[in-house]
Amino acid sequence: MNSLLKQISEKAIALGDFEFTQEQTENKWLGTKPASEAEIKLTEKRLGIEFPTDFRQFLSITNGFSAPNDIEPTLESINKIDFLKNIDSYIIEAYSVDGIENIGKQLEQSIIVGGINQEQQFLLIPPNSTNEKWKYWKFANWHPGEEEHKNLESYFKEVLSFMKEQIESE
Repeated sequence: MNSLLKQISEKAIALGDFEFTQEQTENKWLGTKPASEAEIKLTEKRLGIEFPTDFRQFLSITNGFSAPNDIEPTLESINKIDFLKNIDSYIIEAYSVDGIENIGKQLEQSIIVGGINQEQQFLLIPPNSTNEKWKYWKFANWHPGEEEHKNLESYFKEVLSFMKEQIESE
């Protein structure tokens, strides 16, 4: 995952779609210092969950990651991560109507790890039972519904692929 994050950082800085800090530009890195194991455990305790292995790995690489472009959310530092219902309950209400109530139920239990106060969010949805897996959603009101990813790595691979296409088209 570290290699993917480095590639995304380098491509984003090369594309220059966003204004990055001088430190990010010089280091070609959109991340921050890693979260400590104690910080991760404290947040898990606060939320009453255990993060999936790949998200814990992400946090051990970087405690937050700037948006590489205007269509991806910033992944938040661990101290900002919370249940979506505590950050923006209106989104849950909007998707808890007939016909799409299943999305509302998923949002109700989701944890927002990216995109607080942005147009798009990145959500982790804990499993309901032991035979279920965590769900990874990129979610935006302007994009109807959710965009589900198999795991965090598949999301980052898709981001990198999109960025490579942008560079090739320029």
